[in-house]
Amino acid sequence: MRVLVLGGTGFVGRVFVDEALAAGWEVTTFNRGSHEPPAGVTALRGDRSAPGGLAELERGEWDVVVDTWSLAPSAVRDAAALLAGRAGSYVYVSSRSVYAEPVPYGADEGAPVVAASADDDAADYARNKAGGELGAVAAFGERALLARAGLIIGPHENVGRLPWWLNRIARGGPVAAPGPADRGIQYIDVRDLAVWCLEAAARGVGGAFNLVSPLGAVTMRDMLETCVKVIGSDAELRWIEPERLLAAGVEPWVGLPFWLVGADYDFLHGGDVGKAVAQGLRVRPVAETVADTWAWLRGLGGQAPQRADRPLKGLDPELEAWILES
Repeated sequence: MRVLVLGGTGFVGRVFVDEALAAGWEVTTFNRGSHEPPAGVTALRGDRSAPGGLAELERGEWDVVVDTWSLAPSAVRDAAALLAGRAGSYVYVSSRSVYAEPVPYGADEGAPVVAASADDDAADYARNKAGGELGAVAAFGERALLARAGLIIGPHENVGRLPWWLNRIARGGPVAAPGPADRGIQYIDVRDLAVWCLEAAARGVGGAFNLVSPLGAVTMRDMLETCVKVIGSDAELRWIEPERLLAAGVEPWVGLPFWLVGADYDFLHGGDVGKAVAQGLRVRPVAETVADTWAWLRGLGGQAPQRADRPLKGLDPELEAWILES
């Protein structure tokens, strides 16, 4: 199989490249060249947001294209239109954020999507992704695979969610853990996301799919206690009820990664993934995701890369101390 990865050096795109190479695929990347590509990859250069920036893609044929773009939908529209006659499938790594709020717990891919256009310039994240989906479908039709991922974690994460929890638990001592402890959370290991998308695209699967762990498969307790065990930390998880955290000014999702309340919880931790499971989605054990991410993070001296367009995650130590003492 021949795959073209638009990007391929950050987080999600990089792991797509790694998994495709591991599967024996021929890999081509297209990006601005800010980072060196892995060995064995054919690297094409260009800036898809600039006039004439897609010139390097005017030649070549591929079985699968992978696109992780999160900015102006028009960039997806243009790339997909250019490649439609020379590529088999177009995997657009979208997001569950495309659904129009409120999204009830247990919603599947039939839930309404926010209004957007493939011709849009950059807007908010949800509209960017929804417009990107439209651009992919306009060019590839049923050959477009829309991967509506939720919370993506694993090695190479550059958003700061699981790395923050690992570093915080590694420091030890009492840890403010967001309750209820046994409430389910949903996420996808980036490697499971990449493997499923590549295998599904190779089979010609198209359409929209929610891609997160099954409902209730992992709880917040599972995630954080696994972090403690993997690290071998003396951290003591102290479960704090949501009302106390909110009253103290803790911001869900950002202040304490993974944690959400109310309608936001139903939205992002309540997705039905039966459609993807029926198409072979496999989710590795949480212990494997945590252990591999911790090993990667330790290899970097504990300092994970951080995307400039995403806010820093985590609870201020002074605020955490105050919450624990109150």
